Parts: sequence; C-alpha cells; structure tokens
Amino acid sequence: MTTPYIGWASDEDLSDKSNQKDLIEKFRSGDIRALARMITLVERRDPSIRQLEESLRDAHKPARVTGFTGAPGTGKSTIVDAVVALLRKQDTPVAVLATDPNSPFTGGAILGDRIRMQRHALDPKVFIRSMGARGHLGGLSLASREAIRLLGSFGFAEVILETVGVGQSELEVAAVADTTVVVLTPNLGDSVQMIKAGILEIASIFVVNKADIEGHARAVTELRSMLHLAPKGGWKPPIVATVAVRGEGIDELWEAVLAHRRHLETTGLAEEQAARRLRNETAEVAAELARERTRRALEEDPGLSERLLRDGTPYRTAEEILRTRVDN
Repeated sequence: MTTPYIGWASDEDLSDKSNQKDLIEKFRSGDIRALARMITLVERRDPSIRQLEESLRDAHKPARVTGFTGAPGTGKSTIVDAVVALLRKQDTPVAVLATDPNSPFTGGAILGDRIRMQRHALDPKVFIRSMGARGHLGGLSLASREAIRLLGSFGFAEVILETVGVGQSELEVAAVADTTVVVLTPNLGDSVQMIKAGILEIASIFVVNKADIEGHARAVTELRSMLHLAPKGGWKPPIVATVAVRGEGIDELWEAVLAHRRHLETTGLAEEQAARRLRNETAEVAAELARERTRRALEEDPGLSERLLRDGTPYRTAEEILRTRVDN
C-alpha cells in the first residue's frame, strides 16, 4: 500500500450521518485513506470534523510528538528522514507532519516534504503529510494539533513535526511538541539567530548538522558558551553532532530524545505539559469559533456594519457581538 501524501479528496456529503459512520468505521479498521480524508477535513475546517472527532473519543491515544525546527538549509528534512528510517528498523510506526508555507492560490502546502522522503513512500507504517501554515504566526496551524490527535487515535505512537523555519514566529513548536529539536549548521550565523530568537528557551536538544564541514567545532563551542548563560537547573539541552546525509549521529540524537522523555516523566513535567497544551488548544478553538461567528454576524446584520462605520472603533461592536451572538 502506498502512503497517501495528499488527503483523499471526496465530494461525499459528510453532514449525512451514514457517510460519517462509514468514514469512522474505515478509520477504526485501519484504512489509511480514511485517516488522510479526516486530516483533509481538519485542514478545510469542515464542520463535520467536530462530530467525527467526538465519535472517536474512546479511541483517543496520545502520541509522542518530537518537533524539529531550524533555519532553512540546515538539513531538517534529511534528519527527519533518517530518524524515520531508524524508527522503522525498530518496527515502530511513525507519522510525519511537515508544516510548509501556503500557496496563495489554493491555500495548500507548497514545499512538499512528500518529495523529500520518497524512500518511505511504500511503507504502510509510515504516514507523511505536508500541511500549510495557513498564515498562522507560529507556522503551526490549529489543524496540525488536531491532526496529531487523529494520528494518535489511528495508532501512530510516534509523530514527528517539522516546521518551516526558525525565528520568533516559529517558537510555537515548543508548545506543541513534547521534545523540541533545534537544528543548526556551521557558518550560517546561527549564534546570532539563537540570541535574537530566544532559541535557548525552547530547545530540548540541539543538533549541529553537517559536522563534516569546516567551522563545526567552533559552532559547538559557541553554542556551549551560550548554554552556560542560560538559567541553571532542570534539563540541560545536549548538543548532538550529525552528518544526516550519511546517517551519522542519528542514533545518538534519538537516544537524547528518549532521555528527555524520561526526564519529563520522572519530574512530572509530562503531565503538566499535556495539560497546558490542552488548555492552549481549547483557547485557540474558542477564538476560532468566536472569529467565525463574528464575521458571520457582520455579514448578515447590516445594522452592525453601519454602527461599526459610525463609531469608528471595533471594540464596542465586537463586545456586542460576543455578548449577543457568540454567547448564545
């Protein structure tokens, strides 16, 4: 079976209960196309996904999420590809969500990690999906969080999340992943970028990739110096050297991931992290619902738009909508 990289498109009416039931049954039976179809519904913000997810509450199994972020050209996708190969040698099913920039025309992902990981395309226990950032500042749409929940329910205990790049707008990966891996390379000005973006605060593990090129030792030394300036106590992010194109250092990287998970479990941080993530996602869902209903109210009620233009400020109108339209 070929892993579907693009969601299963269908014109079926999922407001129809029988169609919903059919899709749920296929999902429960392990039909990978049903999983892809449901993620497509999540990306489209289809209203039916709410009923579908509610019907799968009993199947919910939290996935372990490892996030990879770093500047373009650092080799994130090559490292992820090597990690997938390592997990498959251990007979571990794994899903990859690559959050890519959006096409301004279709809204879809345009980098297409589906091309960069072709060697896993025929493995039925590997699921690779590119998802558009949807203009979300963190590069991680709400759809990515919901997709992770679906992947866990489907049976993928390991989920790898790869973001578009790194910078202040990319720090959100730490709010989604259990373990955040920041990928750096020598000679790309990464030390300056780390200081600017506050990467020291979000990284669980640092990877200095392309360890076979000049400047690698200097990059590691600079990174260690900056880590000495970080607050003491708790988890100290290890620095792992890799040459991803040759698969070097990947075993050590995954050992570091497992060590970080053990740290979270033994300190009780894993439960705190899961609870915080659920609260944040709930707040985002509430904001999305309120935004949808507010826009609908402005479109359907000319009086609201007139008052908005007359008052010249959105606050009073927004409060009125929230009070009379969203709360009910």
